Amino acid sequence: MVAMAHELVLAETDFFMGAPNEILTTIASAGKVKELVRGDVLFEVGDEPQSLFVVLSGRIAIAIGNKPFDHRESVIALMDAGDLFGEMGMLDKNSRSAGARALETSQVLEIPYAAVLEQLNTSTSLMWNVIRMLSQRLRSMDQALADSVFLDVTGRTAKRLLDLSGGKDQFVLPVTQEELAGMVGASRERVNKAIASFIKLKWLEQHDRTYHIIDRTKLEQRAI
Repeated sequence: MVAMAHELVLAETDFFMGAPNEILTTIASAGKVKELVRGDVLFEVGDEPQSLFVVLSGRIAIAIGNKPFDHRESVIALMDAGDLFGEMGMLDKNSRSAGARALETSQVLEIPYAAVLEQLNTSTSLMWNVIRMLSQRLRSMDQALADSVFLDVTGRTAKRLLDLSGGKDQFVLPVTQEELAGMVGASRERVNKAIASFIKLKWLEQHDRTYHIIDRTKLEQRAI
């Protein structure tokens, strides 16, 4: 039953969508579940990659740090249940370009590259899935670059809060203030100042990590 559940999760990813059942069964059986608590590190920048991962539950941050100079980091992506990550090293055979760590209690399915490569070499449909997924990632990076160029800190903060709200007017921020600042690409102080301005304008209410969007239209306008 567990293996079947893992097959279903794989089938929902962009990477394995549409793959024949026998391929999903083979790959799922090669994987192993890792249990994580907040702060656990899956891999760091520069590590030699051997596996890709699929989030079964919880949330994983993909981040790039600036450790030689300070302890700040930029959170470039959040991986939720069903998301796949860590595949780049399989495709280009280079070391990890970003790190991954758990933001909360999480389960991930770790799948060795060898099991996936064996199937990629025999499945044209899987290879096209890889191409589409990489194209989507490139578009996301283009959008992130555009945001950094054309949006100020306040605009980027508004956009990140809207993203993290998941379309809900009331939500619990799934990251710390420091992690939110890393996602925005600014200091914690500047991000907090932006949030304070939204509260003053009555676009937003905040109680600890619970946020209530009062005027979504105004917040969306500020995010473009």
